[in-house]
Amino acid sequence: MSAPELTSRIAAAQRAVLGQTELMHREFGRAESKWKSDGTRVTAVDIAISENIFRELRAQFPADQFLSEELAETGAPLPVTAEFAWVLDPIDGTNNFALGLPACAISLGLCRQGEPVYGVIYDQSRRTLMHGGPGFGVFDGTRAVRVSAAVPHKESIIGLHSPNDKTLVPRAGGVLAQFKIRALGSATLHLAYVAAGMLDGCVDFNVKIWDLAAAIPLVRAAGGEVHFLNGGQLPLRQFDLRMKRIVYMAGSPAMCARLRTILQG
Repeated sequence: MSAPELTSRIAAAQRAVLGQTELMHREFGRAESKWKSDGTRVTAVDIAISENIFRELRAQFPADQFLSEELAETGAPLPVTAEFAWVLDPIDGTNNFALGLPACAISLGLCRQGEPVYGVIYDQSRRTLMHGGPGFGVFDGTRAVRVSAAVPHKESIIGLHSPNDKTLVPRAGGVLAQFKIRALGSATLHLAYVAAGMLDGCVDFNVKIWDLAAAIPLVRAAGGEVHFLNGGQLPLRQFDLRMKRIVYMAGSPAMCARLRTILQG
């Protein structure tokens, strides 16, 4: 892979995401929504952003694969076979977006041979483009950022969403007992904020790969780690809208070691 193959995609991804921010802000808190078969909310804006971003990228990179949470549902998983594959959550935090709560994001991850290598995230609440990947650094707007290097302590702030599977509540309780908690309603932003050093770590029991694909390379490039606790998820070999929920944690190496001790009890 030559550098231009990757850098051209990075530039195109940033343009494509930024091109959808006007629509996102205009319809924020106004878009009508409905519920999908898996119990998650979707709006016409989710679908429009997905179609618009992929139309723009497909015109430039027709051999790439394009995978979105808002693909038309199919019964079978889609094999990921192209060298470059894009994984998109057009609005992560659709509940927030539909209700007029500001924590939501456009999340676009670029994978090479199934591994996320670059992420572009538009943080609507701060009107900021976050982007980066290994070998490129991580940027919160124009500011280079890193994962927090603080030793875990009782004032550390962890992004955490309560488990849908109530058998996992005791594991979440261990994190609640040890740290301060933020629950933003956007798994993408939790993980991206770890990369930017705004959160010390995050734990989630409910996510799918499209929630994480853009933020994983940010965390890795910023000196952090992402660990899956219920089976390996990468490299991505298939894209399944009906996939099981992912349980994972992220943070600095020291924070991940501490979280692992708590979660594995």
